[in-house]
Amino acid sequence: MAEFPSKVSTRTSSPAQGVGASMSALRPDLDFLRSNLGVLMVLQLVLGLLVWALIADTPYHLYPAYGWVMFVAVFLWLVTIVVFILYLFQLHLKLYMVPWPLVLMVFNVAATILYVTAFIACSAAVELTALKGSRPYNQRAAASFFSCLVMIAYGVSAFFSFQAWRGVGSNAATSQMAAGYA
Repeated sequence: MAEFPSKVSTRTSSPAQGVGASMSALRPDLDFLRSNLGVLMVLQLVLGLLVWALIADTPYHLYPAYGWVMFVAVFLWLVTIVVFILYLFQLHLKLYMVPWPLVLMVFNVAATILYVTAFIACSAAVELTALKGSRPYNQRAAASFFSCLVMIAYGVSAFFSFQAWRGVGSNAATSQMAAGYA
């Protein structure tokens, strides 16, 4: 028992070392921005912003169709921002228990379906809710056009997400380590 105190290590670390290490791990993944998924997400964010900004600048609250378009556009825009940040800062790798390729595929398929309904509602209501050539008419027609583009972008993302989920072009271990984006 006399040897015990001489063999005990009393090293300690300061709390500042742990904070610095966790902050340095939060760097943006620039390869993600160059990937198909990253480019499509940026496109979805920009076009989605245009859709809801154009509708929000008109008296949309008087027409239920535009209320639905606003809900879809704003909701999916916010969710896409969250997913974009998760992938940009590689936070999805820290949440390894979540099957991210499957989650991303389900999100993109659901977003595509919601934007199909928003595009149809917005396009069908343009003629009924504004005079041709007026400012609200032009804004709603432009919102219909951009909602069609966002719908296509989410559809293409759903296709690439499906390929990542299926593991096309790689084995399961490679697709899991590649974080699910092509």
